[in-house]
Amino acid sequence: MADAPLVGIIMGSKSDMPAMEACTAQLDELGVPYELVIASAHRAPEKVHEWASTAADRGIRVIIAAAGKAAHLGGVVAAYTPLPIVGVPMKTSDLGGMDSLLSMVQMPSGVPVACVAIGGAKNAAIYATQILGATMPEYRDSIVALKREMAEA
Repeated sequence: MADAPLVGIIMGSKSDMPAMEACTAQLDELGVPYELVIASAHRAPEKVHEWASTAADRGIRVIIAAAGKAAHLGGVVAAYTPLPIVGVPMKTSDLGGMDSLLSMVQMPSGVPVACVAIGGAKNAAIYATQILGATMPEYRDSIVALKREMAEA
């Protein structure tokens, strides 16, 4: 059961995958099991609904949602799950990612989505691990070790 995914990563498009490799690499480094799905809030809303509404029952404890442009994915996922959501706004060709960032951080009251910097996939992984570490000492220890390594570099 230790290998069961604890973090769910959802991306609005397969074009987000290269930017999100920093997230998956960081989760791998920290030893955090995750699952990954590609589903657009606009093009595949039923898939997003099904995935998000069943995430907690599958053992997911934190969700990372990456999207660009209108970037409604994190908010839509938050509407369907009680789990914490960490949004990763994707850099876009139109507005450099400001469109994505503002779409994510302007959530209505009662539907929070935490948000990292534009393209902040690595920080999303670290933050998700910190959330896990609040109740799971092994992940808290991973974060302590990471911070120690950063301080020594």
